[in-house]
Amino acid sequence: MLVLADVSGSMADDGKIDVLNQSMATMIQSFAAEDSLRGEIWTGVVTFGGRSAALHHPLKPADQVQWTDMEPAGRTPLGKALDLATDLLADDGVIPRRAFRPTVVLVSDGIPTDEWRGPLQRLLASERGTKALRLAVGVGQDMDEEAFAVLNAFIGNPAIAVKRADEVHELPRFFDWITATVTTQVRSGRISIEDLSDFMN
Repeated sequence: MLVLADVSGSMADDGKIDVLNQSMATMIQSFAAEDSLRGEIWTGVVTFGGRSAALHHPLKPADQVQWTDMEPAGRTPLGKALDLATDLLADDGVIPRRAFRPTVVLVSDGIPTDEWRGPLQRLLASERGTKALRLAVGVGQDMDEEAFAVLNAFIGNPAIAVKRADEVHELPRFFDWITATVTTQVRSGRISIEDLSDFMN
């Protein structure tokens, strides 16, 4: 699973970044506990803030990830994060061919400040990007229709809804759901429509 995490300056407001850090650490611990003969859950994090995107944690088995808290700063360069994600997903040295269908989760609290449409089309046109289960969560009460339109474009599936975390304390339950969904995939080798029901409305 690859998380694209908005770490722009506004994520410092209302403790959003603190809750996101805690939610990520808890999710990774749960993934590590699920590693079994059926498969390992690989987890990586791309952050985007300031003028660039960065690989905060490389993709590796969850039990090998030592979580480091993210720090917020600057603007919201989503386009750069999408380009980095596309490159990671395409690299067989990063994601083996035998890996499960990837899950990519976008977490953001605002509108991108760079050109993101071209990078998104590149992601969606890539072999693994188009096959990936793409989920998105909008964080905070300042999210407007334009910001949610970006998240909907990322998902690219009208049957799957962008989830809202208008209040910061709502964010952990979405990560709880993501944890349950990904661990179900590992146990069964697939994700069913029923597994996605919470994200379809």
